[in-house]
Amino acid sequence: MKIWRSLLFVPANQERMLKKVNSLPTDGFIFDLEDTVPLEEKQNAREMSRECIATVPGERSWVRINAITSGFIHQDIEFFTGAKGLAGFIVPKQDSPEDVAMVDRLISSIEMAKGIPVGSTPIIVMIESANGVLDSRAVMKATTRTQTMIYGGGEDGDMNVSLGATWTSEGPEMMFVRQFALVSARAADFDCPLDGVFSHVQDPEGFRRDTTLSRRLGFRGRTVIHPNQIEDANRIYTPTQEQIEYYGRVIEAFNLALSKGVASTTVDGKLVDVAMAKTAQRLLDHVAAIHKLEALVGKA
Repeated sequence: MKIWRSLLFVPANQERMLKKVNSLPTDGFIFDLEDTVPLEEKQNAREMSRECIATVPGERSWVRINAITSGFIHQDIEFFTGAKGLAGFIVPKQDSPEDVAMVDRLISSIEMAKGIPVGSTPIIVMIESANGVLDSRAVMKATTRTQTMIYGGGEDGDMNVSLGATWTSEGPEMMFVRQFALVSARAADFDCPLDGVFSHVQDPEGFRRDTTLSRRLGFRGRTVIHPNQIEDANRIYTPTQEQIEYYGRVIEAFNLALSKGVASTTVDGKLVDVAMAKTAQRLLDHVAAIHKLEALVGKA
C-alpha cells in the first residue's frame, strides 16, 4: 500500500524553493512543469528540477508534465524517464481513457528507447474537467501504470472553468464532482485517492476544515501548495490513536471469534463481523504504510 497524505507542488524553475525541499516533512513532491512555469522557462525548469530530484531520498519526487495539447509533453517525458530519484509522472487534464492511452504509449516508446522495462514508470492522473469526471473510472483504469488519481478541484481552477460553478468547500456546487471522482477512484481499487489543492494559503483554519471534510469523504491525502499546509494535512489524514487502538481490538476479538468457529462478535458494544474486520485491517495497514513513510521522510 502506497500512501501520500501530502504532495507539495514545487514550481520547477524556482531555485529558492528547490533548495528547501529536503527540509520539508511532506510525504512527496510534485515538481511542476505545467501551469506554474512560463513557456520560456520550460527547459530551465526541467534541468533545475532533475538535478534537485536526484537529491531527494526514497523516490518521493513526481513531475507534473505538460498537458497533451501543450506541445511539450514529449520533451518532458523523454527528459525525465529513467531519471535518478523519479517516482513517476503526474499527468494533468486527463479527459478520456484515450488521453491516458496516448500518454502510456509515449512513455512506453521512450522506455524502450532507453532500455528501461516497459511499464515501470508510474503515473498519477489528474481529473480536471466535467468530461474527465464522467469518464473518470475508465480514465483511471486505462493503464496499469496508474497508481492513483488527483481530483483537481481547486478554487478558480480548470474544474471550475469546465463546470461554470461557483467554488465553495462544503457547499453543493462542487460536491458532486468531488464525490464522483472519489467513488471512481475506489471503484478502480486505488488505496490512496488524492484531493486537490486548497488555494487560500493564509487561511489555515479553512484548510483544516476542508481537509477534515476531505478525509470524511474518503480521500486519503491531498496536494498542497505551501509548506504551512503540510503538517495539518499529515495530521488530519493520519488515523487517530483512538482509532488505531479500537481497530486493533477489533482484529484481536475477531480472530478470537474465528478460533471458536464463529465469524461475529462485539467490541465496545458494536457488532464485528467479516466486513468490520476488513475495515479494521485496512486501517491498520494504512497506519503501517504511514509509519514506513515517516521513517523514510525522517531521513531527508
